[in-house]
Amino acid sequence: MSETIKDGKFVELTYKVSDSKTGHVLSAVEFPLGYVHGHSDLLAPAVVEELEGKAAGDVFEVPIDCDRIYGPRDERLVFTDLIDNVPEEYREIGTTIIMENEKGEARNFIVTKMDDKTLTVDGNNPLCGREVVFRMEVLSVRDATEEEIEAGGPVGGPGPAIDPSLKMQI
Repeated sequence: MSETIKDGKFVELTYKVSDSKTGHVLSAVEFPLGYVHGHSDLLAPAVVEELEGKAAGDVFEVPIDCDRIYGPRDERLVFTDLIDNVPEEYREIGTTIIMENEKGEARNFIVTKMDDKTLTVDGNNPLCGREVVFRMEVLSVRDATEEEIEAGGPVGGPGPAIDPSLKMQI
């Protein structure tokens, strides 16, 4: 009998995230993601709930309205400035710029548009306003070690390349 996912189990899975309207794959893990069920905030509550009771070999999809995770898109977080006011190292589409507000709180802004005269950055999460589908495959389920429970995931060794925009709470 294979073990099922519940609190305190170490789970390895793979996933891909697709835009539900276009089917375009937005992100995918290249090798297994490991976490301790009930002891990690890496996954969105809707995904954790769907994982409960699953076992190795299970493949399933979870639809997610990203506005529920990130809130609705806020156009006040989109800024355009003269390119001459922007340091050279930020003049590339896709570059992340970390900015702080007057309270010292940091927010990531991504360069989304650029031309000869202006550069536009967007502080909204790239998934705002989208409905996505997480297609997940559970690879293994086992009892987590005390170290893994404390860490919420794997201890030592290489980890998956997680897209920072998705570390969300995926």
